[in-house]
Order: sequence, then C-alpha cells, then structure tokens
Amino acid sequence: MSGKKTVFDRRLERHYDELKWLYCGLYRDENAFEYFVRMLRSCWADRKKALRDQDARRETDPNWYRRRELLGMMLYVDAFAGDLNGVKKKLSYLRECGVNYLHLMPLLASPRGRSDGGYAVSDFRAVQPELGSMTDLERLADACRKEGMSLCLDFVMNHTSEDHEWAKKARAGEPGYRERYFFYDTWDIPRAFEQTVPQVFPTTAPGSFTQLDSGQIVMTSFYPYQWDLNYANPTVFNDMTENLLFLANRGIDVIRLDAIPYIWKELGTGCRNLPQVHTLARMLRMVCEVVCPGVLLLGEVVMEPAKVAPYFGTPEKPECHMLYNVTTMATTWHTLATGDVSLLRRQMEAVCALPKDFLFLNYLRCHDDIGWGLDYPWLRERFGADEVAHKRYLNDWFTGKWPDSDARGELYNDDPRLGDARLCGTTASLCGMEAADYEGDPFKLERAIACDLTLHAWMLSQSGVPVIYSGDEVGQLNDYTYHNDPDRREDSRYIHRGRFQWGLAEYRDDPDTRQGKLFQGLRRLEMLRAGEPCFDGDADVQVEDSGDRRVLALCRRKEGRELVCLFNFSDQFAWAGVSREGSYTELMYGTRYGDIRRIELWPNGFAWLLRDGREEKNS
Repeated sequence: MSGKKTVFDRRLERHYDELKWLYCGLYRDENAFEYFVRMLRSCWADRKKALRDQDARRETDPNWYRRRELLGMMLYVDAFAGDLNGVKKKLSYLRECGVNYLHLMPLLASPRGRSDGGYAVSDFRAVQPELGSMTDLERLADACRKEGMSLCLDFVMNHTSEDHEWAKKARAGEPGYRERYFFYDTWDIPRAFEQTVPQVFPTTAPGSFTQLDSGQIVMTSFYPYQWDLNYANPTVFNDMTENLLFLANRGIDVIRLDAIPYIWKELGTGCRNLPQVHTLARMLRMVCEVVCPGVLLLGEVVMEPAKVAPYFGTPEKPECHMLYNVTTMATTWHTLATGDVSLLRRQMEAVCALPKDFLFLNYLRCHDDIGWGLDYPWLRERFGADEVAHKRYLNDWFTGKWPDSDARGELYNDDPRLGDARLCGTTASLCGMEAADYEGDPFKLERAIACDLTLHAWMLSQSGVPVIYSGDEVGQLNDYTYHNDPDRREDSRYIHRGRFQWGLAEYRDDPDTRQGKLFQGLRRLEMLRAGEPCFDGDADVQVEDSGDRRVLALCRRKEGRELVCLFNFSDQFAWAGVSREGSYTELMYGTRYGDIRRIELWPNGFAWLLRDGREEKNS
C-alpha cells in the first residue's frame, strides 16, 4: 500500500492476514482473493459521507445496539403502508410505538406467484416495482437514520430465483453460469445427495432437486423455483458479498442472513451447519468491519439450541452480531399449551449460561411458522412424551381442536406420516382473542388480553433485542382472505401476513377497547424496560424455583438492584414466589409486597417485582 493510508486501509490491515488465510484456504485462488479485496475497496469508496460518519460513531461505541432502549418491529411494506413512501409517512406511528429498529420483510424483486413471500430474489439490486424503487428505499433509510431508527433488511444467501440473471444465463448454457449453481446431467449425484439431506418442505416441495425442461437437474432445497447457489465457487461468494454491500450502501443497518446454515453443500452430509458455513460467516463479519463497521449481521439459524450458539463465533473471532432466539420462542408457545414451565426453565438455564456477549433477537411471532423443534429427548426422559403425539397435541391445541382451547391457528406443511406440521397464526388469535370475539364473551376476551400481555412481558424480560410483529400492538387477528388468493392459498403463513388494520390502530388510545388495552399495556411494559437498569444486557440473569411448575421465575440483577419476574403460564390462579426477604414493588401496577415468597398470580398473569431501594441501602 503506497501513499497516505485511508480508513479502509487501516481497517483492512487489522483483518488482512486472517481474511486471506480463510479465503485462500477455502478457494485456493489468490487471484480471486485480490479481486475480492479490490471489490471491497470499491464498495467502501461508494459509501456516502452520512454512512461513513455513522460508521465512525459506532466504531467508538461498539455496544450501541446492546442498549435496553432498543425495540424492534417487523413488517411487510405492502401490508403496512402500501409502498416504501407509505412507510416513510408512517414513521410517526412507529415512533409512537417506541420503535427504533425497523425490520422490513423481503422487498427485493421477485416473480409473482413464485416468490416464496419474497425469498426467491430475481434481482438483489432492485425493489419489487409495486413497493417503489431502490431510490425510495435509500430515502426511507435516510429518514430512519434522522429519526434514530435502524433499518433491517433480509439478504437471501442460499439461493436465487430461477428468474435471476445468473439462472437465466445458466439455463441458456452461457459459460461460467451453471457453475454458480448445482447442475447435473443425470440423477446419480442428486439421488446420492438426497440419501443424507433432510427435506425442507416434504409436503409442498418434496425432494431437493428439480428437473428442468432441458432434462438437466438443479439443486432446489426449498422450492423448485429457488436454485441453490454453489458457494464452493469463489465467484458466487465474491458477487453475493458485493450484493450485500450494495444494500449496506443504501443505508441498511442490519443485514438478516436468511437460512445461513444451508449455504455450503457437500455430498454425503446433511448439508446443514458445515464448517465451511462458519468460515463464510466469519469472512462476512470481517468484510463488514472493514467496509461498513456500522452494519450488523443477524443470523437466521432455525436449528436446535446446540447448533445455534456457534454462529456467534468466539470473542476473538466473532461471526454474527445477533441471532434469532428461535428455540425460546417455540418453547414459550409449548409452555402456554401445557401449562408446565419445566422445559422453558431448562431452556432459559441454557441461555443464561451463555456468554453475555451473545445477543439474541427475541420475539413471539414473526412472518414465519412456528416449528416444534423442542428438546424431545429430554421431554421423553422426563415426561415420557412421544414426539409425534406431542406435536399433534400442540397443533390440536393451537388450532382449537383440543377441548377447552380458545386458540385459533392453522397448520403449515402438515405431514400426516411424521406428524411434523408447523403452526401459523397471529399472537392475538393464538391467545384466544379471535374465539372471544366470535363468541362475544367479555370474560374470555379479558383473559386473552392478559395472556397476550404476559407473553410480551416474558419476551421483554429476556436479555437481547425485543421485536414486535406488526399488528400485535393492536391485537390484530388472523386474516383468512388468503384462501381466496390463487397466489397464496397454498401457503397458510399468509394467515398472519394480512394487511395492517389501521382502523384498529385508531382505538389505541381508548382504554376501554381491546386495542387500547393492548397498545397502552405494551407501551407501559416497553417504557418500564427502557428505564430499568436490571434489563441491561450485562445484567446477571438466572432462573429460580418458583415453587409452582406452572410459574417461571427469572431474576435479573445489576449494581445492587434486583428484579424478580414471575410468569403464570396456566389459565388458573397460582401462588408462587422466590425465597427473598425484604419489600418489593410490582412495576406494572404499583402493588407493594413485604414478602415475595408466596404471592398470588392471576391466570396467565405476571409480576415484575423490583426490590425496594431503601431495603438495598440497609442490606
């Protein structure tokens, strides 16, 4: 490097040796690496001043995204506000919701009817026309930045649409493009792959390969119109990294790495979580630290717990900045259906034992289904639970088929042979509000509202970044109109992807309505969280015995302060507590307790109990 060193040069120096070692160890191609570095320099040069300034600020404050004040919301642009300009006009509503982290669901170009909800991308540098343009996206990002709001966008790494330029050229036989995918002339190798590779969608898209009209076979792990990319080809990694940086340079703060465990394929393996995936993730982390250190990587790892934590990397060699807390989410809904916190307690003990640097994104519902990836070996040992029978019970409970269940949901990818269906539905409908509305039962409605707020209080009590699913703040119910849409009727996930009901939001300030009770209750919980140091990410957190298997007890401590959180997951009154002396104040309702060893919790109720400050000084 000659002449005066740039900021880019100094950042690259810190990572150059490791980056080259990993890249060349994977690809054995120094020319490809030198091209890769030149591409990174070019992307940095294209980064506008406002983003470079933000990078500099965040470099001096590396924990900017770990503050308890961070609150997210995920939404579909078209469902929420029609298009990107519409979202910009609704930023005031998002501010009213307390949102400072906004996740826009897939919005890049994708073919109608073959989009998989936007996850079949035909152009990584173009927005779906009906949602606006890339310029509109950049202007929204600029507006969010001025409001102190971070913007998150999905980046689909594993595959492209069959309509992508690369796929079209591969289909046409242009040199160098079939090598970007997995093409085969016969079924010999695809059949060998399928002996060890689990199917992603065994009912709606069985198999992992698709035969084209030409007779050639291409790998399609998800849907036939989504062609898997071959990351063993350095050109694929180079170009996809450039696409990621293109989005970062439009002002995206958080890049969600979709289906990252799947991106490396190797014959004779399950093609999940292979070591090369972690090499790629580590390189992407270094790329961001060199080109755009203000940008975060959010990994979507829908796997059992033991396979999730490795995607954080190590303190010395980090990979993703954040990961979805998928297992806790699924275990939460399991706990609501069983009324027994044993599994959730075990799950939280494992989470609390992880390093505090590991940052999870916590949520109740999202765009996707709920998969029952629970700890079935432990459930079998502890309760004698049969996996298939238990999944059937959970699905029956949440679809309202079980006696006395007021939950209303639908199944996704129901496999009667394996009993492995997943669950769809909004938080409000799964908590019983839809059934209460239909029956006109005010008692059931109040119970459902209590359940909804308790689940959100539980989510907010966990360490990490809490994210609300758009519509949950006003109790939006399932949308069954997708049954009448030929492009969506086969995908039951659209039951919770309906249009945002702005008419419901008009009641958010009325405490006598369902919407007002939820909106105001949720805002109070969020503000309490933002103001209480015990919710900091570096607080000490542990699960304790509540004295009742229906009630989970979580204790958070920081700098002499103590917060005891109790959650009743049953529909019955419960007496529970923790072994403590001294007085506590319940933060939500202001009730004072001289003793919290045994207090009464309402059905599906909770308590946030803060140790009295005067007691702290005297102790």
